Formats: sequence, structure tokens, C-alpha cells
Amino acid sequence: MTHRFLASMTALVSAGLLSTGAAAELPKGAAAPAFTTRAALAGKAFGFNLKAALARGPVVLYFYPKAFTSGCTLEANAFAAAIPKFKAAGASVIGMSADNIETLKDFSRKECRDAFPVGVASPQIGRAYDVAGPSGLTRRTSYVIAQDGRIAAVHSDADYRSHVDKTLAAVRALAK
Repeated sequence: MTHRFLASMTALVSAGLLSTGAAAELPKGAAAPAFTTRAALAGKAFGFNLKAALARGPVVLYFYPKAFTSGCTLEANAFAAAIPKFKAAGASVIGMSADNIETLKDFSRKECRDAFPVGVASPQIGRAYDVAGPSGLTRRTSYVIAQDGRIAAVHSDADYRSHVDKTLAAVRALAK
């Protein structure tokens, strides 16, 4: 391997964009930390409260590193396309990143296609869910939280492509 390649991989790991496998996400069965945050849906800001969302059914809480980056955009597009399936299974979805609310308002329209909200993952929320990465980015981790507030499933993978399928399968398993 070249020095340039190793330096690039080290930079990606440091930025939280490439997983080293050392992440310690919350385990299945753990109580999901309650939180409120600023969120955006269809370009409009609102207050999101996890406890209130859980009163309506299971919640898919997916963390992504940064709005408008290629993997995060493709992941948001994939969740947007799957929202009818999540709704049919009784679940809601919210994406979370450390981006500011103005960026998230734009992202919610353009990439989430007005289909689901995205919220501000404050440093406290990032730490509570063990997704806080170096340089303020969140690690790509998806949680399925059952209506009782317990984590029913967790999927942590820097590759966005499996998050929708894995979380949808977990939501469907809850419904059985």
C-alpha cells in the first residue's frame, strides 16, 4: 500500500466517514435516550420529541455524517422511497446529523423529498447514542426503537446501502 492511500484512509477514519469497527453503539434491549431537538420536514423547522414520536409507534432513528455528501444523499433518497413501507408497518423515520437547522431544512426538501424529517444531532445526543465521531460528525448508525422505548435493532455500517433494508426488516419483525 502506498503512503498516500494509508494517509487517505487515516483521514477518513478520523473524520468518522470510515468505520474502524471500534464503535460502541447502544445494544439491542437498551433504553433509548429520550431527547428533543430542532428538526425539519418539507423545509419547515419544528420541535421533535422522541417520546411523543414513540407514542405513535416505533421510530427508526438513523444517524448520518453530513447532509449533501454523496453517501448521505443516497441514503436519504433510499429512506424517502421506502417511507410508504415504513408507514405501512406502523413506524416513523427521522434522520439525524450534526448539521445546522438551515442546512437540514434544505436537505429535507431536496434529498428527503419531503417524506420524513431530519433533526439536529447535538453533541449530547451524539454521545447518548454512541455515534459522536471525531470532528463533530456522527457515525452512520441506524436504531429501531420499539414503542416501549427500548432499542429493538441497531445497524452500524459506514456503507449506507443496507440501512433501509435492515431497519425495515426490524420494524416488520416488531409488528409480528
